[in-house]
Amino acid sequence: MRKICMAFVSLFMIAFVKPDRPGLRIFMAGDSTMQAYNPDKTPQRGWGQVFARFFNSDVAVNDLARGGRSTKSYLAEGLWDKLVAGVRKDDWVFIEFGHNDHDKRKPERFCTPEQYENNLIKMARDVKQKGAHAVILSPIAMRSFDKQGKYYDGHASYPLRARMAALESGVPFIDADSLLGAVVVQLGPDRSKDLYMNFGPGLYSAFPDGHSDNTHLREAGALKVCELVVAAMKRLELEPINQYLK
Repeated sequence: MRKICMAFVSLFMIAFVKPDRPGLRIFMAGDSTMQAYNPDKTPQRGWGQVFARFFNSDVAVNDLARGGRSTKSYLAEGLWDKLVAGVRKDDWVFIEFGHNDHDKRKPERFCTPEQYENNLIKMARDVKQKGAHAVILSPIAMRSFDKQGKYYDGHASYPLRARMAALESGVPFIDADSLLGAVVVQLGPDRSKDLYMNFGPGLYSAFPDGHSDNTHLREAGALKVCELVVAAMKRLELEPINQYLK
């Protein structure tokens, strides 16, 4: 009888000791280059959409990126407050904006480089106040070639401002702009199209006439960004998150 009782107690304790949530949670804050898309309707992919593939099953990735958002509009619309409200101690938050921040045509999005930097600092500090970990990334590189086929960076000073925000906040920085830009240069003007929503007619039913978009990614591009981010995480020796990588 004593053995039966001990066995019951052991099972009872196991039931309550076993965690009821993943070992690690990741939140993604960003724009259309990070957000998720319906794979049945478009070949477009955000890199946050495929990020979970690089982690084991103990990780939950919450992709809260939204298209058309800058740091300014993501804050103004309450999207950031909603994200932070769900963050718990020891969670990780990856922050990647910049494509819309420098768009002067849309004042609801536009941030000066200084405002962009300050917004990123605020985001990082909000995360740290929750006892969680923030990672700031520069905006991913666009496929930008001049008429002579020479690559150029279209983000001006914004990637540098992202680096400065990370330094000021004391959080890790990943230069997605330079990392992906190097890949684009290596592939060249033609082969680099395979990473982006830039293709001819007849390839996708949703785009019978083809498409020419050098900012947004297809699956190959989204996976490449994730590979570059993961490699940077390893170089930065980010722990304990790296323990969950496949």
